[in-house]
Amino acid sequence: MAKVVLVTGASRGIGAATATLAAAQGYSVCVNYRQRRDDANTVVSAIETAGGQAIAIQADISAEADVVRMFDECEERLGRVSALVNNAGILETQARLESMDAARLQRVFSTNIIGTFLCAREAVRRMSTKHGGAGGAIVNVSSMAARLGAPREYVDYAASKGAIDTFTIGLASEVAEEGIRVNAVRPGLIYTEIHASGGEPGRVDRVKTAVPMKRGGTPDEVARAILWLLSDDASYTTGSFLDVSGGR
Repeated sequence: MAKVVLVTGASRGIGAATATLAAAQGYSVCVNYRQRRDDANTVVSAIETAGGQAIAIQADISAEADVVRMFDECEERLGRVSALVNNAGILETQARLESMDAARLQRVFSTNIIGTFLCAREAVRRMSTKHGGAGGAIVNVSSMAARLGAPREYVDYAASKGAIDTFTIGLASEVAEEGIRVNAVRPGLIYTEIHASGGEPGRVDRVKTAVPMKRGGTPDEVARAILWLLSDDASYTTGSFLDVSGGR
């Protein structure tokens, strides 16, 4: 059977790098995007040009109906999902807690927590041997912010990733006997566009001296960690975390 991976938030950054590397390693790839259709299609075109198979599917992972539709369409067009990378996530402009309103918290938690839960749920329904599946692997993209807290910048984002860490541990134990491995990567300071969403595009260069390796990381470096966790080389690894953070 062909290996099929669904990568959420795959139109740019870590998601795009993961989709591209997965295709190079023999996966058929579903490139999920919320708004950036052209960027998602560019990722698909690059994969196809290199001889791989990929499709782009629009879905807002915070919307339950969108998530179900995305998985159903992926299965129709590529086959049953055997791997899921929960990469999609958002952050908002840097702020202290006293400046955050409930609407901001709802936006961040709806995508980063609820969206990840919904995608994992649909993957389990299809992968679990309990439901007639053949097993599979899930990798959640957390963040070193879950450990560091992101004070004075985005404690809400950090808290959402802390929830993902706990979810990774719990789900890994819940489905371990059903052929599904669940792990997470925690990227540190990575050169992606997400920092612009926080209001500081050059953030990595400003704070990289706090990293023992004295540099920011690349999306490809995170993608390689994700693909290892998805692979058979990690067959006895579940409920674990790979910090891709330059030592911080």
